[in-house]
Amino acid sequence: MPEVDNLGESARLPRGEHRVVLIVDDVPDNVAPLHDALDDAGYTVLVALDGESAIRRARQALPDMVLLDAVMPGIDGFEVARRLKADAATAGIPVIFMTGLTDTEHLEAAFAAGGVDYVTKPIKPREVMARMGLHLRQARERREGAIERSQARHALDAFGYATITVRASDGRLLWQTALARDLLRQHCGTEAPTTPPAVLHWLRRHLGEAQAQREPPRLTLENGPRRLTFRLHQRVGDEDSDPRGQGDWLIVMQETSNESVYAALAAAFGLTAREAEVLYWVVKGKINRDIADILGASPATVKKHLERVHMKMGVETRTAAAAMAIGRVRQLDTPGA
Repeated sequence: MPEVDNLGESARLPRGEHRVVLIVDDVPDNVAPLHDALDDAGYTVLVALDGESAIRRARQALPDMVLLDAVMPGIDGFEVARRLKADAATAGIPVIFMTGLTDTEHLEAAFAAGGVDYVTKPIKPREVMARMGLHLRQARERREGAIERSQARHALDAFGYATITVRASDGRLLWQTALARDLLRQHCGTEAPTTPPAVLHWLRRHLGEAQAQREPPRLTLENGPRRLTFRLHQRVGDEDSDPRGQGDWLIVMQETSNESVYAALAAAFGLTAREAEVLYWVVKGKINRDIADILGASPATVKKHLERVHMKMGVETRTAAAAMAIGRVRQLDTPGA
């Protein structure tokens, strides 16, 4: 077999590198030259003669590559590939189809089933190994990238950052730190994989700015004295992971609270906790109807609270009350307070 004897050093695995390849074909003689060539180049070669045994061997051995015959009795290669891609343990293994079928519909079926490439029969070992080298390198780069992202995520979690990753195209919340999970429950009442509607609307509205690497305005959700602010940090993951091209986005969250400001207002003017809240929102320019929505009260109740605030502060208008509050409580004049 000349091709086996003259593979050359370029086809051989680097010293110390170990690769496992699973060949699946119901006629062993068809791939015997390929088996010998791979073995000679330093690969560990496994063989399966039907679809069911191929799936079992792939799950057990987790090979680096599967060379898969498209047409076999029983479960054909297309179904084998679909099952491998549906299993999280084997989904990342590159599959190259070996086929005598060159019709467009069959090639489309191979790629639709999850194949990364195909070679035609009769098999030429040199061609197969050249294709394998390319896809093995790409698979290694994807794994290394996934490891780096995983390490970064663990670091974010360990240092207590509230961070989420959202896919813009389908709105799926793909990942979150423990703190982010708790904050989303408290402020939005949502659980992964659901992204809060307000957050998804904000993300999609500003996708153009984000894709142009301009940081969009931040989103702030009010929850009584507490605020949850969302900042779009960066695009993450492989660009081809989202077929619609909108990407996966890392969003950083920060919670702040007005409780210390409420306490300062109450102490300065002898107000109750609820009256201090009403005065705070007056200072922020909110009208009674808006304040009622924020506090979960009626506008009439807010009006009564405000009348008592005016009386205790010795003023007649909301403008005067706001001016006095700003003059007495330093936090009210602090940006972002």
